[in-house]
Amino acid sequence: MYPSPIPKRCPHAAPAALEESGGAPGEAFRAFVADGAFPCVGSKAALARDAIRTHAFGRLGDRANDARLLDVLTLFAERLDAQDPEDRTVHSCVAIFEGPLDTDEQRFEALLWSLLQRLHDLDAARGNPWAADVGRDPDAPDFSLSLGSHPFFVIGLHPGASRIARRFERPALVFNSHRQFEQLRADGRYQKMQAATRERDTALQGSINPNLADFGAAAETRQYSGRKVDPHWACPLRMRSAR
Repeated sequence: MYPSPIPKRCPHAAPAALEESGGAPGEAFRAFVADGAFPCVGSKAALARDAIRTHAFGRLGDRANDARLLDVLTLFAERLDAQDPEDRTVHSCVAIFEGPLDTDEQRFEALLWSLLQRLHDLDAARGNPWAADVGRDPDAPDFSLSLGSHPFFVIGLHPGASRIARRFERPALVFNSHRQFEQLRADGRYQKMQAATRERDTALQGSINPNLADFGAAAETRQYSGRKVDPHWACPLRMRSAR
């Protein structure tokens, strides 16, 4: 069942929602990325260009977060789509939650997909069509999560993560633009960044994340939570049509 219809965001009232609200958790996240052992070179490049936007929310699972988070992501997407095509800066939008701090991987995964389902339901209720450049089947290799008609790749972090690179002091979701990944592939940077990240991740953990796959080779939803899922895992996201 859909939530009640929600008016589309007023363009004159919402821009403040995208302003930084990460506070101390946002500074902690930047320090996490800046640490010499942190393996993701794309995140480090974004940090160096001041292109990571952090936003603090209540507990992961609290429905009071949902509308504001969707507003933040919709505005983030609009600004990405409006930027100069020659701008090669990689941007990230990070939602940092105040808790829970005691999640194991199963519980975090459940909370993550519950939130993404609610965001998708709300996005559909607002009338936003699915991004035309990615698929809608969460178990298909061409899928990316569409919010505000923009495709996102989601990276979950939390204190109980088995992967060191995903082990942040609070639950957090990093939203990266799939379109930016396509731009990186087109200009040849993606393969170099991916190889460097995997080498650094191996040095940190002793192995690369077993769920990692190139876009188009396996469903990216298997990577969102960071948990090692079995071959028969199916994404719990249920698709809605825009109203």
